[in-house]
Amino acid sequence: MSTQEHHTERLILRNWRPSDKAPFAQMNADPDVMEHFPALLTKQKSDDLVDIITSMINTDGLGFWAVAKKGTNEFIGFIGLNRFSLDLPFCPCVEIGWRLARTHWGKGYATEGALKSLEIGFEQFQLNEIYSFAVLKNTRSRRVMTRIGMQDTGNNFMHPAISEESHLQEHCLYKITKNEYK
Repeated sequence: MSTQEHHTERLILRNWRPSDKAPFAQMNADPDVMEHFPALLTKQKSDDLVDIITSMINTDGLGFWAVAKKGTNEFIGFIGLNRFSLDLPFCPCVEIGWRLARTHWGKGYATEGALKSLEIGFEQFQLNEIYSFAVLKNTRSRRVMTRIGMQDTGNNFMHPAISEESHLQEHCLYKITKNEYK
């Protein structure tokens, strides 16, 4: 197992623990948290996602790390880097992403953890570019992307894993290069 623990002023980005599964499942069953996703996740699908993310982290060190608040060690969601590959012009790529429990929105945690993730990606993993994408109407995530220095590429795309009938299919694409990060 690849042991990971990265610290920011208020957060710990770390490996997943069995105790993270219950609060993560609660998050994934929250309609507000999952507003920009095709469906809420059952407990089993949420647990399976933790297992997949953990496997990815163990394989090469990249993945969506569990996030805990310093001081309390309270699990609040995930933030991190993910190797992403679909039949899209910008793939394969490394994406940055986050999902936090609703009670922790608006406190700057996503921005703080995302900035640390960019640092890890560019300095530790020597990545040349990092992407992020979201449903067009996901203004909260788009604001985080802008705050961490990412630029909207203007290359919106239809996400192939989302039904053509869904209002969630069109996504915007953001990017930051190593040179832009410095």
